[in-house]
Parts: sequence; C-alpha cells; structure tokens
Amino acid sequence: MASIQQTNPSPKQNHLLAALPAQDFERLASRLELVPMALGQMLYDPGTQMRHAFFPISSIVSLHYVTESGASAETAGVGNEGVVGIALFMGGDTTSSSAVVQTAGQAYRLDRHILKELFDEGGALQRLLLRYTQALMTQMAQTATCNRHHSVEQQLCRWLLLTLDRLPDRELVMTQELVASMLGVRRESVTDAAGRLQSLGYIRYRRGHIGVLDREGLETAACECYGVVKKELDRLLSDVR
Repeated sequence: MASIQQTNPSPKQNHLLAALPAQDFERLASRLELVPMALGQMLYDPGTQMRHAFFPISSIVSLHYVTESGASAETAGVGNEGVVGIALFMGGDTTSSSAVVQTAGQAYRLDRHILKELFDEGGALQRLLLRYTQALMTQMAQTATCNRHHSVEQQLCRWLLLTLDRLPDRELVMTQELVASMLGVRRESVTDAAGRLQSLGYIRYRRGHIGVLDREGLETAACECYGVVKKELDRLLSDVR
C-alpha cells in the first residue's frame, strides 16, 4: 500500500495510547520514538529477539505464520487500534510468527525494557495491554475459523473491512498477489472473489487499487467474523475509557 504520513503525528492517534489516563500517557509519551514504517519492512522474524514494541498510527502490520515450505497466511493485523509485540509483556521476547508492514506509514516505538518495567508496575497500562491481548487473540481465533469454514469472497470482505477501519480513506493500494498471501489462498481465487464484488458494485478494482464503493454491501457479503472482531475491539476501547 502507499505510504500514509501524518501531518502532525501524535501518540494519541493510536487508540490504545489515547485511552490511557492523562498521567500515565504523559509518562509513557516521553519515552516513545516516532519511526517510519516502510512497506514490506520486517519487524520480527520467527524466533529472533524482539527489541521494541510498535504502536502504529498510520501504518498496518500483518502478523504471519510461515510454514517450513515457505507458505504463509495472516493470523492478525494490527493498526492504530493496537500494539505489535505482545510477547514482550507476556513473558517472552521471541515469537513464532513474523511481523511485516502491510501498509506503510508511521508508528511509535518503545524499548522492550521500558515496556516491561511500566507493565510490571500494574495500573492502567497493564490493564489496557491485557485487554488488547484478549482482543488480538479473538482476532486470531476468528481468522483461523474464517479461513477454514468461509468462502474466499467472505474472507476478502472481512479483510477489506478490517483494513478500512484502520485507514482514513476508502482507496487501498494493494495487489491481488499480496491479498492472496494475506489470506493464504491462490491469486486466482482472489481474482474471482474481487470480480464478483465488483460486479455487485461493492468495490472497484484496477491496476492494484481497490476502491470501496459500498461499505454496507461489503458488510452484508461478509461472514460474522468481521462483526465478532469489531465488537471485541469496540468493547476493549469502551471499557478502558
């Protein structure tokens, strides 16, 4: 996807950070570092030591599981609603999945030692991160269920809707090859599904651009998986405010 740079970036453009009480936010904000997130940038490889957590504000990071044969599929996406690197406060500093930038933009980076120190103090940050971890686990479980039991068209609708929720506009710069990699399906399957959605007037696809014309139509065509994930994220943010 094309790079999305915020004109006046702020940590509060990440919903998790914005949900912190003022005192906790100010204490954390001074330790955050704004960093660019390039398309395709690998934040973590499976089994390697994680040095930072990332709070996206305009980028989207895809968490992937990669098989020995090299095949991969997205287990979850993380945008301005969350944080990349939950293993750092859940008792480990490595992960079995990879984290790669799906949509270029910006994020705030936090050193793993600082994150662990603040998390171990308890309080609002700890409660917030644990609630987010539950929401992320829900997304992962729902993605696995969706990939196993629902059609490629339904999976594509779910993925498009979750991506739209993290972006300021309805135009996605995304090739069908990359979408197929995210869903773990053949490119031809994505081509067929996108063609059906275009014929219904829900999207417009041309030269690697996907424009969403009818969001309500996409929601109708999607399975229940999108609603489950969205409800859990909404509950997370409403409970911590």
